Amino acid sequence: MEKKILVLENINKSFPGVRALADMNLSVLEGEVHGLAGENGAGKSTLMKILSGSYKKDSGRIVYDGDEVEIVSPKHAEQLGISIIYQELNLIPRMSVAENIYVGRQPLKFGLVDWKKMRHDAQMLFDSLELNIDIHADIGRLSIANQQMVEIAKAVSFYVKVVIMDEPTSSLTKAETDKLFNLIENLRKRKIAVIFITHRMDEIFTICDRITVMRDGQHISTQAVKDTNKNETIAMMIGRNLTQQYPTREPNIGDVRLSVSNLSDWTKVNDVSFDLCRGEVLGFAGLVGAGRTETMRMVFGADKRRTGEIVLDGKKLKIKSPRDGIRNEIGFVTEDRKEEGLLLSLPVKFNMVMVALRKIKRFKILNMGEENRVSDRYIKSLHIATPSNRQTVMFLSGGNQQKVVIAKWLFSDSKIIIMDEPTRGIDVGAKREIYEIINGLVGEGRSIIVVSSEMEELMGICDRIIVMKDGRITGQVDRENFSQRLISEYMIGGGAL
Repeated sequence: MEKKILVLENINKSFPGVRALADMNLSVLEGEVHGLAGENGAGKSTLMKILSGSYKKDSGRIVYDGDEVEIVSPKHAEQLGISIIYQELNLIPRMSVAENIYVGRQPLKFGLVDWKKMRHDAQMLFDSLELNIDIHADIGRLSIANQQMVEIAKAVSFYVKVVIMDEPTSSLTKAETDKLFNLIENLRKRKIAVIFITHRMDEIFTICDRITVMRDGQHISTQAVKDTNKNETIAMMIGRNLTQQYPTREPNIGDVRLSVSNLSDWTKVNDVSFDLCRGEVLGFAGLVGAGRTETMRMVFGADKRRTGEIVLDGKKLKIKSPRDGIRNEIGFVTEDRKEEGLLLSLPVKFNMVMVALRKIKRFKILNMGEENRVSDRYIKSLHIATPSNRQTVMFLSGGNQQKVVIAKWLFSDSKIIIMDEPTRGIDVGAKREIYEIINGLVGEGRSIIVVSSEMEELMGICDRIIVMKDGRITGQVDRENFSQRLISEYMIGGGAL
C-alpha cells in the first residue's frame, strides 16, 4: 500500500467576514505529484500557508510522515521537511548560486566558512538533480527559470519530503517549463512529494498523478488524473459546465483609430508599425523578450521612445508619460497588477476612481457619494465578488483584482485599452468573464490590444494577431487564417515585415 506522507483532516480557517476553509481534507502520497486546482478564492493559498507555517489553522489536524504535528512557523515547516516555492522567489541576487543554497547554514572550518566544501556540496547536489547551472554565478544574472531551479535545489538540500509549487510556470517559456517538469520527475524518483498548483489544466494532465479540486474552501474531489479529464475538472472547479471557453462575438470593426509608425527605443524595440481599428481586438504574440510589453509601454508613455509617431483619431500625440497616455484616453492593464495596477492597501472604490479623480471632485474635494455610486456600478456590471466597495483590494482573488483594474480604465473613459497578459494567474471561470468584458468593450466601440503568451487565448478572442520577434514585427495574421503553426513560424523564425 502506498504511504501517505501528508494528511490534512477537517481544516478550518476564517478571517474577519470570510470563511476561507471549511472542513478541508487533503492527502498526499510519498513521491507523487499532486495537482491542486480551484478558482481564485477557492482556498488553495490559505491551505498551503497553513501547511507551510505562515497561517495558523482554527481547527483540524495535520498528520505528517505518520505523526500528528502543529506547524507553528515557516522555519518549523522547513525543519520538518516541507518546503514551499512561491511565485516571488526567496533568493539574494548578489550572492552566488552556492551561497544561496546554504545561506545561514554554511559549512564551517575553524570558525570560518568552508567555501571549498560549500561549493563541493552544491555541485554534488546539482549533479544529483541533473541541473546544468553554474554554482559560482550570481543569482541575479540567471533567468527566472534557472532561479526557480535553484530554489527547488535549495529545498531538496534540506532533505525535504514535500515540495509545494505555487504557479511555478507562470513566467516560464515552453522550453523552460519542460526543464522544470524534468526536475519534478527527478523529485518523484527520490520519493519527494510535489503539490503542484496551477491554473493551466494542460500542465496538470501532463505532470500530475492525482488531482484535488477545491471550491469555496471545501474539498470537492480527489481523483487519479487518468480517471478524469479537463472538462470534468473545470466543471467541478466552477460548479457548472463551461460549455465554451471563448465567448462568441460578431465583429463590428470600423475605421483606423490608432496608428503607430516606426516606434523604436533602440534596444528592445525597433521600427514597429501597426494600426488598431475601432471595435477591434488586436493581439500581440511572441516569445519572452520579443518586445511586446516594451512596445505597449512606449505607446502608453511609461517608457521613453527614441523614434516613432503615434496618431489617435487623426491627431498626432505627444506622449512622454503615463499622464499623457491617460489624458489621450489610453488605458493600460499592466502585466503585474499588484505592483503597477493597484494600490493594494486601499479599498476597491478608490482603486476604481484613482486615475480619473477629476470626474468626481467638487471644488477640489473628493465627492464620496459619487465615488460610492461609481464603484458600486462597476462592482455590479463586472460581477466583482467583494463584500463591499470598502474592502481592501489585496483581499480579493486575482480575477476580481483584475476586474478592479479594468474598471479603473473604464471609468477613465479610455478609447484604447491595452491589456498585457490579462488572464495570467486567473482561473478558468474568471478568464471567461474577462473575455466577456473584452467583448462588451469592443461592442461599445472601444479598441483593445491584448498581449498574451497563450496562443490559444489570442486565437480565441482576437480579430487579428501581430507577431513579434527580437523587437520587430515578423508577421500579421487575420482571424480567417489563424493557425498555431503559422504563428509559431513567425515567432521563431519569421522575417521582419
